[in-house]
Amino acid sequence: MNTGLAGRVALVAASSAGLGRAVAEGLAAEGAHLALCSRHADRIEATAREIRERFPIHVKAGAVNVTDPAAVEGFVAAVLSEFSRLDICVTNAGGPPSKTFATTTLDDWRQAIELNLLSHVIFAKQALPVMQRAGWGRFLMISSVSVKQPIEGLVLSNTARGAVPGLTRTLASEYGPYGVTVNNVCPGYTRTERLDELAKVQALGQGITPEAAMRRWSEQTALRRLAEPREFADAVVFLASERASYITGQNLVVDGGFYKGSL
Repeated sequence: MNTGLAGRVALVAASSAGLGRAVAEGLAAEGAHLALCSRHADRIEATAREIRERFPIHVKAGAVNVTDPAAVEGFVAAVLSEFSRLDICVTNAGGPPSKTFATTTLDDWRQAIELNLLSHVIFAKQALPVMQRAGWGRFLMISSVSVKQPIEGLVLSNTARGAVPGLTRTLASEYGPYGVTVNNVCPGYTRTERLDELAKVQALGQGITPEAAMRRWSEQTALRRLAEPREFADAVVFLASERASYITGQNLVVDGGFYKGSL
């Protein structure tokens, strides 16, 4: 299947590891040039170097705090200066700490909302006008299956990310007339460093091993296994492609059948 991504320019946030990196590699395999950012300069430079060695594309990398509007604005400006275009923007951020409501503070709530809601807004403010002027674009947000089905012990993530579907549908309506699609991709339990951390927290709280926590999550899916990052990335790559030109305003769950609801 020809994805039409060769020569496109894609910005992928929080892409030094985990889902962000898998998405970057998936786009690179289709010939898209990349602008990669994360908080850690050394890690994102190493990721960019490794991707350059594997794929014949141009890769730009920068250290960016996704909750800092000035930093995001500066990075997007640098991308436009270097590539003269921005076709695809994949927004992403790490999750807040695992807590119950009783153990959270107001600062926890502020930080979670900045990280898992406002970071998408900050990138949208910079990227969507560029795509609007070009008459083509793909704006993709990475959130969580918790927007459909809250996850125990993740009250901060459940709530902050729970607003992303509304943002997705609103932006899709506002920018659809300009040839820009907006979608939210919701991963389930996927083998990443973040999942390892959550397994340790849950194991400690429930008196089980991290391996047992992983098995429990696997058993809650229809496929009875955890996802690999590349499987999630394939869904994002498809939505970024020409083949997904009539899909917008959607909240696509990539969870192996963990979510059991009808909508």
